[in-house]
Amino acid sequence: MKTIYAMCFVVSALVPFTTGCRSVSMFSSEGSRPQNSWKTYEQAQAAFDKIITHQTTVSDLRAMGFDPTNSPNIKVLTYLDVIQRFLPNQSVTKADLPPDVRYCLEARDGCKGFELTIELSDRKRYGNLPLDILGFNKKTRITGWKFCALLVVQNEIVTYKLASGEPYIDKFENKTKPLGPFQEMDGLAGRLPGLL
Repeated sequence: MKTIYAMCFVVSALVPFTTGCRSVSMFSSEGSRPQNSWKTYEQAQAAFDKIITHQTTVSDLRAMGFDPTNSPNIKVLTYLDVIQRFLPNQSVTKADLPPDVRYCLEARDGCKGFELTIELSDRKRYGNLPLDILGFNKKTRITGWKFCALLVVQNEIVTYKLASGEPYIDKFENKTKPLGPFQEMDGLAGRLPGLL
């Protein structure tokens, strides 16, 4: 308890020195960067657009950067995994699937898939620095992009492809704790020896 009071006192003493433009650089920030060759959503989409169904082979995919053995963030799917992607529940049947996906699933071991997920994000905190440090109010701006692709491969040839994602992510998070650092102490007293 004394430690928390001491922390509050120190931060309060720093308030006059953490206002204005100087406080902006003191906010914490974090980010994630994809390790693939595509650094933007447009680059990933352009590479995906070059894949031609019933023509592009697995060897071609490797040359294009869709190589799970050398390129990160690519997951290899068995035909059972492909079933789960396209038949998530009983309301969807094989008859509802695109023909190329259905034919692939019927091939069983001759069917597999590649699932690519690339996400770039930057999280930057802003607002009132003392309130942020003490945990009363944390404001975060999240920017970036996300690209997802699913390739269905039958007998080493791409027979179906599907892409989705978010070309531009820009959102705000606002977390408020009225009790600040004391919010986390809920139930702590009951777990400390000698306080019961």
